[in-house]
Amino acid sequence: MPYKAYYLGPDGKLQRDLSEEEVRSAFAAKEGLLWVDVSETTEDDGAFLARTFNFHHLAIEDCVSPRLHAAKIDDFDDYLFITVHGVNHRAESDIVEMTEVGIFLGPHFVVSNHNLPLYSVEAVMRQVDDSGRPMKRGADFLAHALIDTLVDNVLPTIDRMGDVAEELEEEVIRHPQQSTLEAIMKLKRSAVRVRRVMTPQREIMNRLSRGEFPIIRQEALVFFRDVYDHVVRIGDMNQALLDRADNALATYMSSIANRQNDTMRVLTIVATIILPLTLLAGVYGMNFENMPELKTSWAYHAVLGFMGAVVFGGICWFWARRWISWGRRRVPGARLFAVEGERIIGYFHQLSKIR
Repeated sequence: MPYKAYYLGPDGKLQRDLSEEEVRSAFAAKEGLLWVDVSETTEDDGAFLARTFNFHHLAIEDCVSPRLHAAKIDDFDDYLFITVHGVNHRAESDIVEMTEVGIFLGPHFVVSNHNLPLYSVEAVMRQVDDSGRPMKRGADFLAHALIDTLVDNVLPTIDRMGDVAEELEEEVIRHPQQSTLEAIMKLKRSAVRVRRVMTPQREIMNRLSRGEFPIIRQEALVFFRDVYDHVVRIGDMNQALLDRADNALATYMSSIANRQNDTMRVLTIVATIILPLTLLAGVYGMNFENMPELKTSWAYHAVLGFMGAVVFGGICWFWARRWISWGRRRVPGARLFAVEGERIIGYFHQLSKIR
């Protein structure tokens, strides 16, 4: 039953690593601030939460269950139970893995619960160990610190997904392969996972930032509003990634189709040129006695010349129809984002200063 407990007494003294009896005493005192973080929750941890804090059994069931639950806020009058989500950075997977944090928020206590070790929670613990600052401003600010670091840790994953999307956009044009398709699908599945858990979280942050719950004081609302802005930004960036994945998939399918068209075009050119030659070779390869051309001295050279003319004529015909691009003048690439100076406000003023 791994858990870590901090207690900031009314005198400002911070106690660490409290035992279960000390946690129960600090909770019963209803003064100061108690923070208990439970990780890798088991049935024993659920029993600990029930007998120590007397939390509702439905909330405890959500904590013990390893499944991801929808983001929500349950108001139990004396405390709030908040479920929020973040990225599991410890998972070794090609697809983004999400994780869940349950927070019991009361006037004088915060109990956080998660089934996996989280960097965001460890960061808040380091701040508490160094200065105690996240706990000095009250329970609502401590809950904000936990949620804020959890949400902020989603942004590096979104940025990395953006880098992957950029690499895939180049690869689908230059070298589309089966591995490219698999990477696109993994990116799309990751974006869908992030959207599924982060979209409901937007409403949760909105409710926490508009003064709906008395436990959250007025001075803390602006901080929760900042978290709401971050969630909205993550949602917009993730939607853009999902659109880029869809566009990359469409480009990949188009590139594969173009490659197949090029292959069929080459085969058509070869077949169109070879078939007449095969016909001539087949006709004069027959073993009939009465074929007058066989007795003519120049017939062999005439047939070879005719074959060469067929090959040359076929190549010229395909070149005229632009099926063959050898020797054609290529269109120069456009200079992207090169804007004429006269269209830029202040350009002539800056130019006159240089002169």
